[in-house]
Amino acid sequence: MVGAVEIRTTGDFDMQMQLRVVVFTVVVLMMGFTTTAAGQTALRTPDGQPDLQGVWDFRTMTPLQRPADQERAFLSEEEAASAEAAANARRAALLEPSEVRTELLPAGGTGAERGRRVGGYNDFWLDYGTNIIEDRRTSLIVDPPDGRLPALTAEGERLRQVGSLAEDLPIPSPVRVRSAGTGADDPEDRGLAERCLLGFNSGPPMMPSGYNNNMQLFQTPNHVVILNEMVHDARIIPLDGRPHLPESVRQWMGDSRGRWEGDTLVVETTNLTELTGSFDPSAMQAIGTGLTVTLTERFTRIDEDTLLYEYTVDDPAIFTQPFTVAVPMRRNDEPIFEYACHEGNYGLLNILSGARAEEVEQQ
Repeated sequence: MVGAVEIRTTGDFDMQMQLRVVVFTVVVLMMGFTTTAAGQTALRTPDGQPDLQGVWDFRTMTPLQRPADQERAFLSEEEAASAEAAANARRAALLEPSEVRTELLPAGGTGAERGRRVGGYNDFWLDYGTNIIEDRRTSLIVDPPDGRLPALTAEGERLRQVGSLAEDLPIPSPVRVRSAGTGADDPEDRGLAERCLLGFNSGPPMMPSGYNNNMQLFQTPNHVVILNEMVHDARIIPLDGRPHLPESVRQWMGDSRGRWEGDTLVVETTNLTELTGSFDPSAMQAIGTGLTVTLTERFTRIDEDTLLYEYTVDDPAIFTQPFTVAVPMRRNDEPIFEYACHEGNYGLLNILSGARAEEVEQQ
């Protein structure tokens, strides 16, 4: 029952009011929980939707694809514990102070010895996961059963881009990879994340990466908002059944529409742009374009501290079959702070001006 329950007593008016308040409070609190068939308690919003709100952390050391030398779908408890211990030991070693280099490398060279290279972040700034997902799967891909990306079509192979942080590689325009690039003649030569247009883990779909693996989900009766920490990307997703935008309208993060299927939020995204990949296996890889992909994401609250994130990529122009990925997200009680990356920031300016300075030196 919703509302106050009248309890008649022989006491005075104050006692009756106190009892009304107590019963009302208990009933309202009970409205926030629903027991599922599995016996779990599902949190609810005031309007009765499953409560998926909060900050969720999706970092993990489980790889996207099952390693080529791994035949089994699941690790044993001992194997998982050993892998996690090795990851933590490596992280501790990398946090130790390293030798300080005080002189620039000479101009020229490639890779780690490339001239003017000052190095990237040290491990203090990185936040790779050091835990394997709870069921000890050997890949985040759950379908196909081999835990690997399906084969590409001829068009998928043609449109596959691979970059490198060590050196610039020839990449046809437009550059769709998130990090790295093909040169520094123009801003468009750099990856989308270097230009602060899109984060390299924000997708859609969201992918565990080196840091800032957090998203915050907000709900209203008619909308949900998915805010990614990197690069402060927010998708405002209507739940009212409205159709997708016309096919001619293309957006960096596509056009998303949501609906409820039981206690699961289902989000379908289309209308991505040709300037993004159909799917990015990593920050330095982009496969296909966003023109023909349909992405279906599913969000299910498993328990108070776990949000199961699943997505299916369906792009028959690029992949020979759809594939599905599952990533358990863990509740993070800390707030998300601003990620200071925006179009026109000084990082890109310095990349281009540094390249011009090198050209002058070489004349």
